[in-house]
Amino acid sequence: MNQLPIRNILPELVSAVRRHPNVLLCAPPGAGKTTCVPLELLKLFPVDAGRIIMLEPRRIAAVSAARWMARTLGEEAGQTVGYSIRFESRTSAATRIEVVTEGILTRRIQNDPLLEGVAMVIFDEFHERSIHADLGLALCLDLQQVRDDLKILVMSATLDITPLAAMLDNAPVINSEGRSFPVEEIYLDDQVDSRLPERMTAAIHRALNETEGDVLAFLPGSGEIRACAARLAESGVTNRRVTVCQLYGDLPFNEQQKAIQPGGQRKVVLATSIAETSLTIEGVRVVIDCGVSRRMQFDPARGMNRLVTLRESRASAEQRKGRAGRLAPGVCYRLFSRHTLNAMIPHTPPEIRETDLSPLLLELSAWGTHDPLALQWLDAPPAAAMAAAGTLLMELDALDETGRITPQGLEMMRLPLHPRLARLLLRSRELNCCRLGCDLAALLSERDFVRISRADRVILASHSDVSDRLDALRNWREHGKGAASLDPSALKNVERVVGQLARLVKCPLQKEPEACDDDLVSRLLLSAYPDRIARRRVGGADVYLLANGRGARISPGSSVRGAEYIVAVALDGGSQAEAVIHLAAGVAENIIRDERAAHIVRETSLGWSERDGRAVATRFEKLGAVQLSSETFVPDTSQLVPAVIAAVRDSGLALLTLDDTVRSLQGRVALMKAAFPEREWPDFSDGALLATLEEWLAPHIAGVNNSKRLAQLDVAGLLRQQLDYRQQRELDQLAPTHLTVPSGSRIRLDYTAESPVLSVKLQELFGLRETPSIAEGRVMVLLHLLSPAGRPIQVTRDLKGFWDGAYQQVRKELKGRYPKHPWPDDPWSALPTRRLKPRS
Repeated sequence: MNQLPIRNILPELVSAVRRHPNVLLCAPPGAGKTTCVPLELLKLFPVDAGRIIMLEPRRIAAVSAARWMARTLGEEAGQTVGYSIRFESRTSAATRIEVVTEGILTRRIQNDPLLEGVAMVIFDEFHERSIHADLGLALCLDLQQVRDDLKILVMSATLDITPLAAMLDNAPVINSEGRSFPVEEIYLDDQVDSRLPERMTAAIHRALNETEGDVLAFLPGSGEIRACAARLAESGVTNRRVTVCQLYGDLPFNEQQKAIQPGGQRKVVLATSIAETSLTIEGVRVVIDCGVSRRMQFDPARGMNRLVTLRESRASAEQRKGRAGRLAPGVCYRLFSRHTLNAMIPHTPPEIRETDLSPLLLELSAWGTHDPLALQWLDAPPAAAMAAAGTLLMELDALDETGRITPQGLEMMRLPLHPRLARLLLRSRELNCCRLGCDLAALLSERDFVRISRADRVILASHSDVSDRLDALRNWREHGKGAASLDPSALKNVERVVGQLARLVKCPLQKEPEACDDDLVSRLLLSAYPDRIARRRVGGADVYLLANGRGARISPGSSVRGAEYIVAVALDGGSQAEAVIHLAAGVAENIIRDERAAHIVRETSLGWSERDGRAVATRFEKLGAVQLSSETFVPDTSQLVPAVIAAVRDSGLALLTLDDTVRSLQGRVALMKAAFPEREWPDFSDGALLATLEEWLAPHIAGVNNSKRLAQLDVAGLLRQQLDYRQQRELDQLAPTHLTVPSGSRIRLDYTAESPVLSVKLQELFGLRETPSIAEGRVMVLLHLLSPAGRPIQVTRDLKGFWDGAYQQVRKELKGRYPKHPWPDDPWSALPTRRLKPRS
């Protein structure tokens, strides 16, 4: 340990920790910070000051670090140095340094808001930016407001430390050189035509032939690791005295330990990104990097997490490469080109930006923080993701309508599980079926034990029902074996988790397995996945509508295909318009109503049926977007008024009878509004009427609920009621409907054009010198002078000019055509008439 580079800066680090509440240590992988720093800083704190807690992002890293430090002291883990991980703890009253996984710290702070007995918190590998690390740091910084003696040390390798130092109140930054040996880089270029397990297998054989030392091969997930291990076994690699080990998060802990412990022969470790940092795997001289990683991304628009395979960041690529040079010069094979490396993003996005934030929001609600931005964050939680998390937690009854945590939410928060699984286990306790709850929670949280290859996707159909998997698990548990399509290692892992969950909720595991009660399964799944209730759509047995409003499709051969209601417990958001349901269970409507009674929304819809031409009233029962029932009913007549008004508005007034009387009234009022701007006149244009239906129409249509009765309404009468007495009187006087012409006839004025039009036979105006006007002479009418046959022969506002000019030409042209009508030479002195001229 004395040779580790971190030893050179320990005095400076100790001095900084002594003088400052917060310190930032930047040291590359292999510097020795994880195992040296806590032991050195322990000298600063007397026993009564409390212990040091160091956070590690992964269980295996936490245990390995604790055991290494304990061996350095000549002790076993659990004495001066101990550890606490999920479902396991090795500590004692003598423990001064406790290495924990990140969720453990959050639970400690929630249970003890003052974190008594803790002198310092160390955040190791903070550059990985897990959501637990971000939350733990935010809570510790908040805790320092009441505990000024609490020290915080953040240790990071590949992170831009400037914003982090600023967030830590301009904490001093201590930099350490790393201990790394030269690593030769070999690029194998991108081969898009071959599958990753085959490419990795070929690269491993090449590395075994060309290099010395153990090989660490990075693959994106457990599926690729198992496929690669199978191909290595088939290729006879073990005959070369080579041990193949697997290392990924779902692997049982003792299997993970085999991968990192030294062995007697050359070793190939197939690992996910779990091996990028923290862990030192003895003997590794060769790294093979596939160039991709798999991580969860949350889509707020869909309310689902998606497991996606993405290009790693350049920082991750450098981390992986560095694993080959920790102990001696090494070699890094990259299954991609140098151009691909240069095109990678600089850093992996923080988990808080991409993942489901419901566990985070539940923790913050328990902490009493209703505004997440009130805490200090290196990256604030995205608003859309927090809103989606709040919706889910309310569905789970963990938060009330105001966003405050409920007693049930507090119970859920105390379980180190996702809120969905925590709610499921609590419900199983209420229903006295804890064993079933543990089985279900393990099935839903762990890797699927049903083997499904790309070529056999249709097999998925026969395993879509959750009960199928419960039966398979219990059959395997009883007989010790299962069908060929089941993965024994995954089954063992599920069974291990069942035991851990049972201890967590203090459920005694009975020897005889419980019967698989479909109703109980439905109730438990509904408690955990209330937003995944789905109802079959009309016209398809495999198409469903989820309660969150998303469409989804289930496999054609699914055992629950065609069920009216299902709970879609596993689905893929994907990039398509519809999600794909991978795992579902049928559920009866009465169970939905029983379990979700408090969340059923009862609404009344008042609408207009275009087909029937009438207003209709319907009662709905809904769970989110899923409609449970609907029925029409006859409401009070006044209740339909808004629906009728909406229909009239949508029709653009077409449902009303706007006859000549209405159009004339509109034109007359428009004329008065223009001619007398100093007076108050309403706007009766179609646009204004549509905008004010509630004012002039709604009070008069109680009981009018169909298009026939709407068409019978006296619209002109309703509009006149909008005019006061003065306006009605002035309207009749100044914008009359008719004008009396010299012949004595009352002729209707047409107000539908831009100017009022008087269409009158020419003979009825003999002797009239001036063009008629209205509105106190402010508006001159437009004369349409008609022939005896009623056809326009002249349009004019200058009647005098017509008599003096154009009349003689008109007389000449029409006198022979209409000889029975008077065509005097002098229209000024002729008598106006609507009759034929008298016989001779």
